[in-house]
Amino acid sequence: MKISGKIKKILDTQTFSSGFRKRELVILTDDLYPQHLLIEFLQEKIYLLNGLKINDYIKISINIRGREWINSEGIRKYFNYIQGWQIEKIKSKVPISSMPTYSSNVIYDDLPF
Repeated sequence: MKISGKIKKILDTQTFSSGFRKRELVILTDDLYPQHLLIEFLQEKIYLLNGLKINDYIKISINIRGREWINSEGIRKYFNYIQGWQIEKIKSKVPISSMPTYSSNVIYDDLPF
């Protein structure tokens, strides 16, 4: 699965006592209804964020992960994560708000058929 859009934020690398490392970024999708999505990059994939800047347009190959957790009261909870594994820089997109709109009241008198 792939997600494309503009980078809104790049967070610092987090290193945990176990040696596990992760780095996250926030992307604003270029959908009709744009979404702010937090995408995490783990271990050796954190280096994919090197050289990227805020407002760069990118396409990210992702995996969606989920896990189950039971808290101390025995309540079962579920969590979802978006993990990136490949990034491709793309050229700037035209914002949807600046795209031309078309009226449904078009007159077709000058069409040849």
